[in-house]
Amino acid sequence: MAELTPMMKQYFEIKNKNKDYILFYRLGDFYEMFFDDAKLVSRELELTLTGRDCGLEERAPMCGVPYHSAEGYIAKLVRKGYRIAICEQMEDPKLAKGLVKREIIRRVTPGTVVEASMLDESRNNFLGCIYAEQGGIGVCFADITTGEVYATGSESWQHIFSELGRFGPREVLVGGMAVADATLLSFLKERLEALVEPMPEDCFGAQRASERISYYFRIEDFDAAGLTALPRAIQCLGGLLDYLEQTQQASLAALNHLEVYHQGQYMELDLIARRNLELCETMRTKEKTGTLLWVLDKTRTAMGSRLIRQWLEKPLYNPLQIVRRQQAVGALCDDLIARTALGDALKRVFDMERLIGRVTYGTANCRDLRALSSTIACLPAIREQAALFGQAMLQELTANIDLLEDIRALVETSIVDEPPILLREGGLIRAGYHEEIDYLRDLASGGKGKIAAIEQRERERTGISKLKIGYNRVFGYYIEVSKSNADAVPEDYIRKQTLANGERYITEELKQLESTVLGAQERLTTLEYEVFVTIREQIAAEVHRVQKTAQAVAALDVLCALAEVACDNNYTCPIVDFTDRIEIRDGRHPVVEKMLADSLFIPNDTVLDSGENRVAIITGPNMAGKSTYMRQVALITIMAQIGSFVPASSAHIGVADRVFTRVGASDDLASGQSTFMVEMSEVADILKHATKSSLLILDEIGRGTSTYDGMSIARAVIEYVADKKKVGARALFATHYHELTVLEELVKGVKNYNIAVKKRGDDITFLRKIVRGGADDSYGIEVAKLAGVPNAVIKRAKAVLSDLEATMPKIELRAVAEEDEVPQMTMDSLSGNAVAERLRALQVDTMTPIEALNALYELKKLV
Repeated sequence: MAELTPMMKQYFEIKNKNKDYILFYRLGDFYEMFFDDAKLVSRELELTLTGRDCGLEERAPMCGVPYHSAEGYIAKLVRKGYRIAICEQMEDPKLAKGLVKREIIRRVTPGTVVEASMLDESRNNFLGCIYAEQGGIGVCFADITTGEVYATGSESWQHIFSELGRFGPREVLVGGMAVADATLLSFLKERLEALVEPMPEDCFGAQRASERISYYFRIEDFDAAGLTALPRAIQCLGGLLDYLEQTQQASLAALNHLEVYHQGQYMELDLIARRNLELCETMRTKEKTGTLLWVLDKTRTAMGSRLIRQWLEKPLYNPLQIVRRQQAVGALCDDLIARTALGDALKRVFDMERLIGRVTYGTANCRDLRALSSTIACLPAIREQAALFGQAMLQELTANIDLLEDIRALVETSIVDEPPILLREGGLIRAGYHEEIDYLRDLASGGKGKIAAIEQRERERTGISKLKIGYNRVFGYYIEVSKSNADAVPEDYIRKQTLANGERYITEELKQLESTVLGAQERLTTLEYEVFVTIREQIAAEVHRVQKTAQAVAALDVLCALAEVACDNNYTCPIVDFTDRIEIRDGRHPVVEKMLADSLFIPNDTVLDSGENRVAIITGPNMAGKSTYMRQVALITIMAQIGSFVPASSAHIGVADRVFTRVGASDDLASGQSTFMVEMSEVADILKHATKSSLLILDEIGRGTSTYDGMSIARAVIEYVADKKKVGARALFATHYHELTVLEELVKGVKNYNIAVKKRGDDITFLRKIVRGGADDSYGIEVAKLAGVPNAVIKRAKAVLSDLEATMPKIELRAVAEEDEVPQMTMDSLSGNAVAERLRALQVDTMTPIEALNALYELKKLV
């Protein structure tokens, strides 16, 4: 039987410990993949599949990529959801005695990427972890590139799903009962498109988790940190840290910012609301353009761009925190000159957070250190401009900016101005920083200074003024003396070559120099790398100072952006408090008004509260602007709760704990749900979880079924939402069932509004203005005409409508008695009834289908 070669034995030993990873196995100047890994990578990256003798009867399938350009190939695989284990040569193959020692130096997964080429600089790259047991669920998220870690817990899966939608992790670890939760796994894989990694139970041990949390986040008092009340979150954090230790095999010192939060600390937005409101990406194209983020994100730095997205995805719930941000934005609005100068200083800032992250994880190169130094050089100007503002939050952020002069000085004195990308090819360290490097560099370039010194000394010693030292590839270094001076040659010179006009000699000193020079380049490259690593480690030790400064700069950037948007778009500062009132005067849709190039946006007012204005029923034709109006109210509320100014002449926003939306629907064929089923599922979720503090945006409830069914469902939903004993939430309810407008007279807290329409004959004009009262018609046929439906179809539709209106009974909605629940009919309540007696007498188990039909017919006649 054939036996594997020593190299392939080593390969299999390493591969067997990394079965779930594609193994990048370093061989010389290439990372090679073998067997199934090779087939997979060659297919995914369109690489040529070759083979290699491995000691078996068949050649091992193989493909490879150059090690110096592997990052691009790894990035493509990670984007496709694969995980990579990088196996590096741990010694110089030229110096190795036998098989070269190799080890896994890093594992790269979608949630643990740190390379800039693999990341979107404008958004965080979160790794998530979920751990569930009876009685509780823990969830946490970490972005190892910025050091941010967030943790919370809940007994509600609905809240956990909202958090997953908020953070959008690219990779999620699951443990405990979560491993077998089909609904969760489907949500993660299909809705979030995340890589899911089941974790063994021993990763989530409570004691081990507590020790890790104390060590990494320097937390001694778990009660003060808010963790005691979240035992599952503790276990969840432990599992996440365990995974990072396994994959990174490097210091996790960058993880310094742990935020433990509880339900109710932020406004909650589920994935449906984020999608329908198009906060960060459009529903159709998934692009940023055309979203609220697109309007607000005028940040100058990558850090600021990530932070403004975070603010938008996590609106605040505490008015005191909101007002603090508002005051900072207001101060920046009031001083255009200082704000402009601050913005100009921010433009030159590189991504400090991710730069220091790569430094900490040992993946930063010299260019990263130069970029960090360039950014540090901008800090004095940023701090100077920020200090001009007297507002409390801006002053606090200014105080948090460390000028980091020691780090800049270290980089400037040690790293060359234009360093190479690769670290193991030399040319990294500035002349004068390291004595041995300077000496080796001189030798590697021919040892000019050393040669000149020897040459001068030998001339003085021998008295031969024309003695010179030369070099060629055949003989190496030599001393050349003319024949006329041959008698003055010292005895320690060894004849090397005879020329027509002279002799060439060698000395022991020159032999030693030659040996030193020939090995100088290799030693120089190695030493430069070693010195660079030492410099990088010195900077990594200051990670917390750099991160604190980066966070302050990012916050200043976001506040400047919000101020700029407010000034450019004529936004106003809203009143935000814990009241139940939402009152907006001349409100505008922040996105739509920016998209309108040739026309003005028509502003509208809104009044909602928990009293007489709980539910606003909005009627009017399709295309008239009902959805735009409702979305603008939701967006203005969200903007107010992130601390932004809002597009209105004035606004009073009573904070919302959640914003729910039911806007449009589509088939979910993968799970076997029709459009109407999806709609009803969303409605059910809203009615279960909405509170009196919520804001509900409900658009065309019931349109996916028959007229009577749809209208019945729509009315029942309005009544349920308006009822203080059930929900009592503030709600905007758009409907094409204009018959529902009578509910203003029947249900307390309901008010009618409609989109004003101007009609001339068969033509209609949408005025885009919300006015009190209900619409008297649905204008469906007129809208169809506007949409370009052929005239023949329009005429026929009008004829059919006339016939239906003449023959169908008019729908009248009556008030119902206010009851907590409609009592359910029971068999006992039918005692003595002929139907009940007949039902009791039926032998259902023995009936044939025809007998069952006959019995049903008989029961129907009795009723």
